[in-house]
This record gives sequence, structure tokens and C-alpha cells, in this order.
Amino acid sequence: MSKTADIRLPDPSRWKALAFIALAQLMVVLDSTIVNIALPHAQTALGISDANKQWVITAYALAFGGLLLFGGRIADLWGRKRTFVVGLIGFALASALGGVAQNQGMLFGSRALQGVFGALLAPAALSLLAVMFTDAKERAKAFGIYGAIAGGGGAVGLILGGFLTQALNWRWTFFVNIPFAIVAAAGAYFVIREPAGSRNRSSLDIPGVVLSALGLVSLVYGFTRAESAGWSDALTIGMFVASGVLLLAFVLTEARVKSPLLPLRVVLDRNRGGVYLSLGLAIIAMFGLFLFLTYYLQVVKGYSPIRTGFAFLPMIAGMITGSTQIGARLMTRVPARKLMGPGFLTAAVGMLLLTQLEIGSSYATLILPAQLLLGLGMGTAFMPAMSLATHGVEPRDSGVASAMVNTSQQVGGAIGTALLNTIAASAATAYATSHAALGATDPELLKLQSMVHGFTGAIWWAVGILVVASAIAVTFINAGRPSATAVTGTSGSGDADGIEDEIKVPVVAH
Repeated sequence: MSKTADIRLPDPSRWKALAFIALAQLMVVLDSTIVNIALPHAQTALGISDANKQWVITAYALAFGGLLLFGGRIADLWGRKRTFVVGLIGFALASALGGVAQNQGMLFGSRALQGVFGALLAPAALSLLAVMFTDAKERAKAFGIYGAIAGGGGAVGLILGGFLTQALNWRWTFFVNIPFAIVAAAGAYFVIREPAGSRNRSSLDIPGVVLSALGLVSLVYGFTRAESAGWSDALTIGMFVASGVLLLAFVLTEARVKSPLLPLRVVLDRNRGGVYLSLGLAIIAMFGLFLFLTYYLQVVKGYSPIRTGFAFLPMIAGMITGSTQIGARLMTRVPARKLMGPGFLTAAVGMLLLTQLEIGSSYATLILPAQLLLGLGMGTAFMPAMSLATHGVEPRDSGVASAMVNTSQQVGGAIGTALLNTIAASAATAYATSHAALGATDPELLKLQSMVHGFTGAIWWAVGILVVASAIAVTFINAGRPSATAVTGTSGSGDADGIEDEIKVPVVAH
């Protein structure tokens, strides 16, 4: 890229814009967990069978995960502001459809539509931050806020979902998205001013769109099906094989076409590649934890949905502290790997504490400190990860680079839920079989003990996954600390001593 750039003054409304971008991100992250709390009530109200209830979650995951790369490319083509606003309006309309659903078909369709518009919205939001905040110190603060929301919003969804379901009814877990979307869309329309000259107007790579969408849908569905049908199921195996073939064909296509959907330069950079891989692994562990702790607190400890949501508050506090007070303050002083590596290890220590869970474990002495360590570690690691994921990309590629962050999170979430839940179920079955004598005298106690044993067995795997994520972050990521100047619109090549070839003139809003 050229070493010269037009001098533009920073957009005075960029911090107001951040508020609306953060609000939209909160809505998307909330939606990933808020529906889980309401699912049993929606299932009863609409007469959804146990076999079909998974489609409330799966329909969203398939559309969102499969179309993220396409959404990122659309943001680069249409413009991020326009894509952001369209995504918000569409998400609100899809949420309204879900709230008034009269049968399972309407509910499944609304969830798929939410996924489609979420795939437009999520990469547009992150890429707007990437092109609007180019000063390193301001970028650190902005991504600290964004990272805290991305990490802690899911737990907030548990609280809000429990409250709305108990105080009102399950339909409000959909309706609540509408005011979020309206406020964010209106604010974005009037406040956001996207930098000029940052679009990628190349023709759309249709083969890449089809191959990536089908490949990612096959991968996400394979893991989702494995959770219910097992890993040896013929269709599960078929989905994984199809995914491998399609994604390989996608990579080969992207290496040859003139205007690729995903320019390989975006993912082959060792820093961004390290971020995508380590972040995806960390999300695997994180989603597994949400699942296990929710069941442990409600089924084993007897917590209500609202109380369960509030029980996750220490993790939220830890994430906010890690993102805004540790990550944001240190990001311009130390290289990203020195935040991400220790951050994931700190989270692993918190996860390690949870391997000691028993039926009678104390919330105050075990679960609370474990959550604080998890939150601090994840928050500290997420913040530089979010920033580095779009660091060094040309502005015209920022949408698809942002989409890769969301793709790694979405695929990681699908893998985490299926993989760790399957491990937990297998461990619980083995424990119940080996303690059959207890089942004859106290079947309820055996059920709870088997469940907890399964949880702790899977959590050990989560500990290992976080350690691997830490190792990848330290090994792959070699970018030095960002300078106090522009960090977007760089060459994309970092070295061990610093970031080379940066444009030294801030290129922000027009």
C-alpha cells in the first residue's frame, strides 16, 4: 500500500458512534444466550417436539456462521455504515417475527432470518471500529469496551432472559431486541461517518460465497448434530467430510480468482492467523463453561433462572475489568502476545478450579473465585485479540477480516457446545455404570453425582484447550506493541520488534 495518505482530522463523533456500535454488539451477543433460557417455555407454548427443539438454536447458528464471510464482504462492498443499519433493521424485524410466532415453522424461520442479518451486522460493527479508531491509544480504549461486551454479553443474556421469561413470557426474549436495534440504527444513521475511500468495489466472488457458506454450514451442523446423534452417526460424519471438501475447494478458489471473497493475505498473516485460531479455541472452552455452570446451578444447586443469571455476574465483572483496566491500559505498552498468552493461562487456572466441583461445593469459595479468574483472563486476552484481528489490514479488507473474528467465535461456540457436552455425557454414563449399586439405593443422588462427574471431566478438556490457546498466542503472534500513530491501513506484516510499514498519518473519518 502507498506510504502516503490524505491528512484527515479525527471524526469528533467517533466516541458517540462507539456507543451505538457497542449497543448493537450487545444485542447480538445477548441473543446468543437469552433464547436458551426461554427455550423450554417456547417449546411448551408452540408444541415443539424434543427432537425439533434444537432447531431454535441451530437455525440461527447455521445462517449466522455460514454467511459471516459473505456479510463481511458485503460490508466492504456496500459500505460499513449502510450494512450496519440494514443489519440492525433486519434483525429487529426478524426478532418481531419470532416474538409473534404461532408455530414452530415461524419460530425456526425467524431464527434463521436473525442469523442472516446478524451475519451482516456483526462484521460491519467490528470493521467500523477498525477504520474509525486508528490512533493506538484510542483504539485500545474502544476495543476494550467492545471486548468486554463481546465477552460478558452472553452472561448478561442469562440474567435478562431469566427475568423476562419469569416476569413476562418467553416472547419478550425476542421483543427486547427491537428497542436495541431501533436506537442503534437511528444513532448509527445520524452519527457514524465512515472514512472515505475504504470500500472494496471489486466484483463479488460468487463461487467463494457458495463454497464458504456451504462449507461453514456443513461444519456447524456437523458439530450440532454430533451433540444429539453422536460422533459415529453417518450424517454427522458426512457433514464433516463435506465441510472438509468444500472448505478446501474454497481455499483453492480464493487463491486463483481475481477478487476473492476472503483474500488469503488476511488469514496467512501470522498475527491475524494466531488471533483467529487462539480465539476460536478459547471460545470452545467458554461456551462449554456457560453450558455446564447453567445446568450445575439450576439442576444440582436448585437455582432459579434469574438467580442463575446473577450468579454469572462475577465473570462479567472480571471481563470488564480485564478488558478496560488491564488490556486497554497495557495494549500500547506491551506486545499483544504478552497479554493474550497470560490471559488465556489465567482463564485456564480459573477453569482448573472448577474441576473440583462436587454436589455440595460452595459458590462463594469455589465458583465465585473461579469465575473472577476466568473473566479477568478472558477479558485481558479478548481486548488485544479483537484489535489485532483487524490490525494491518488494508481498509478495503477490514470487513472480511472482522468477519473472520466472528467466524472463529461462531465455529468455536458450535464446537465447544457439541464437543464438551458429548465428553460430559460419556463421562456421566461411565460413572453411572460403575456406581450402579448406589443407583439401587438412591437413584437421584447417583444422577446428580454422574452429572457433576461428567461436568468436571469435560472441564479438564477445557483447561487443556485454554493452555493450547495460550501457547498458540505466544508462538504465532509476534507483533510488537502498536505505536501511538495509525494502526489501520498498514501493510499487515509485523515482526518481533514492532509493526513495520505503518502509515504515520492518522486516516480516520472524513
